[in-house]
Amino acid sequence: MSSEFIIEVDHVRKSVVDATGELTILHDISFRLEARESVAIVGASGSGKSTLLAILAGLDKPTSGTVRLRGQDMFVLDEDQRAALRARELGFVFQSFQLLANLNALENVMLPLELRGIRDARAQATAMLERVGLGQRLGHYPRVLSGGEQQRVALARAFVQRPALLLADEPTGSLDYATGAAVMELMFELNREAGTTLVLVTHDRQIAERCERQLRIEAGRLVESRLADAPA
Repeated sequence: MSSEFIIEVDHVRKSVVDATGELTILHDISFRLEARESVAIVGASGSGKSTLLAILAGLDKPTSGTVRLRGQDMFVLDEDQRAALRARELGFVFQSFQLLANLNALENVMLPLELRGIRDARAQATAMLERVGLGQRLGHYPRVLSGGEQQRVALARAFVQRPALLLADEPTGSLDYATGAAVMELMFELNREAGTTLVLVTHDRQIAERCERQLRIEAGRLVESRLADAPA
């Protein structure tokens, strides 16, 4: 497959079986994203947005279809191989921050670098925390950081690896409006600097319209793929 695309999604379907029978969560989803694109996945709660994001990350398997990350079919790999691929190519930002409570800010940001055997992990993590305005909070643990500060640590952890693809799931959902707006401004700045392909799930129309494209999901179907009105 062409290597010009960071992510290629072809005819992805996801279904589950429960006591009532088979439930299809995603129906025949296909799209491609190029390097440096910013894309918002939008739709009502329960439409399948987060399931699609989990499949893009290789954390959930589709029932059928393929997902290629930089030309690599993710689901011909075993779990360990997918984890290694994620470590090299993906960054994540979650609504609930997902910081490790027993690690301070610096250690949280160092962790993905250390797992890859990067020798100057401390220096890189320190520089990234300074970039997000937390140079004075390196030794602080998540419990003493505000929500906005925790999300800045999460951004630093995601971008410190300069991932090919950054996935963000409602990244401002736990923050007040002003803090969320500041965090999103920082995310878009970091994304431009790193040249990352950004895919974010959001209910916020203003955030969605800052992305170059919008993918609208309704009842598990991709019903619209369009350029946003006000690209970032």
